[in-house]
Amino acid sequence: MPKLKVTTVGASAGIILNKEVMARLKVKKGDSLYLTEAPDGYRLTPYNPDFERQIQLAEDIMHDDREILKALSR
Repeated sequence: MPKLKVTTVGASAGIILNKEVMARLKVKKGDSLYLTEAPDGYRLTPYNPDFERQIQLAEDIMHDDREILKALSR
């Protein structure tokens, strides 16, 4: 497990991600990361959990109302 160190970045604090960690997360400079609570602590992920929930809701609606959506598309 890679160890990350908190360091000073301007007037703020930040962490440095080495190439190995960036490759594991599949991120590059400029990408956003999200810190979410998990049962065993915290999770750092490139995936926005709120957006993922919205997509799941949209998929559920599209599945449940597919006949209505089909009729509206004509």
